[in-house]
Amino acid sequence: MNKNKRFLAYFVVAFLSVSNVFFPHSTSAEGIDSLKQKKQDVQQERQSIDRSIENNNEKINSIIAKQNDLIAQIKNLDKDISNTDKEIKSVNGKIKKTNENISKLTKDIEILKEKLETRAALLEDRARAFQTNGGFNNYLEVILNAENFADLINRFTAVSTLVQADRDIIDEQKKEQDSLKQKETEVREELVNLETQKKELDQFIASLGSQKEQKNELINSLTAQQKEIEQMQVELEEKSSELYELEKGIEESIIAEQARLVELARQKELERKAAEEQRKKAASTQPKHASGSASTPVSEGSWTAPAYGVFTTEFGYDVLNGKSRYHYGVDIAAARGTSIVAAADGYVTNASYSSSYGNWVIITHSINGQTFTTVYAHMDSLSVSQGQFVEKGQYLGGMGNTGYSFGNHLHFELHEGNWNNAKSNAVNPRKYISF
Repeated sequence: MNKNKRFLAYFVVAFLSVSNVFFPHSTSAEGIDSLKQKKQDVQQERQSIDRSIENNNEKINSIIAKQNDLIAQIKNLDKDISNTDKEIKSVNGKIKKTNENISKLTKDIEILKEKLETRAALLEDRARAFQTNGGFNNYLEVILNAENFADLINRFTAVSTLVQADRDIIDEQKKEQDSLKQKETEVREELVNLETQKKELDQFIASLGSQKEQKNELINSLTAQQKEIEQMQVELEEKSSELYELEKGIEESIIAEQARLVELARQKELERKAAEEQRKKAASTQPKHASGSASTPVSEGSWTAPAYGVFTTEFGYDVLNGKSRYHYGVDIAAARGTSIVAAADGYVTNASYSSSYGNWVIITHSINGQTFTTVYAHMDSLSVSQGQFVEKGQYLGGMGNTGYSFGNHLHFELHEGNWNNAKSNAVNPRKYISF
């Protein structure tokens, strides 16, 4: 709001400063060069704002690109989280099944323990009986008491069977004990591995969730930045629009000022024509000088040469410093201080200095009801001021080498209509002036 108020105040001051151009009888109206400077300042400020708008658009596009990238990353994270959830469910299923196996194995162990205890008791009884009954002596007595060879074989086989049975019971007891321990070890190791895997998956999914949360926070931050920049864009666009309106207003003021001077020039032309008969009766046709004296002869008719010397550059395409360019006037070279005069009657619409034209003068003319503008650049000195009426052949200043120049010369332009930066109205001065 404060910025808008400051800008509005600037607008009002600028408007008031140019408002007097609308009073056609005032010769103290603000000059075109001042208006053009204001317009240039406004254009530069608007260009700066437009660059800021363009930069902000690039920032917004960059933020949107980052947001899209983050959204894609979040989608990938969601996919990873979903896949990890599936893995966790699978591991939980395996853990559940392993726990069931452990539960079943525990029951089998209990049954096997009972079986082992029964076998152990049986073996203990057999061992006690074996010891009580003489052990191998009894087996030997059984074998030796055989009635014949066949009975001997039978008795020996029976004793071997009993001994082998005892061995089988012992071996089976040992195998089942070893198998039980192996199964229990394997199942518990599997359970430990599954629980470790589940823990790792839980940590991974927690990490994914944390990453997703961070990226969501970053998106929120980028969204806030985008909103802030977009709000700034609205303000800049409003200000750019206001500057455009101000620039338009100054442009209209420039046009009005030029029209005012053209009207004054037209009135002067009518006065000149009314007094032309009296001038013809005058013995001398020498030009009047506001300062100094002109050594340049004045031609008959509406136009005269602004200066005399060597023509170094003509109107049209030429080459400057190795580069092709379009030259909108003619260059006349002579010694420093050589007189430069007004090419025709008119009003000085500009008498100032610029970095390119150096000391320069613009004159608005009305000749036979048609508007013309002449430009005199790179002058060493100025002897006229803005708003001043000058007659054809009147001294404007001395030839020089100011601004973007490469030696003492006059750069002279003639425009059919008003002068503008694009120089769209420029014509070859030789069309009207015989040098």
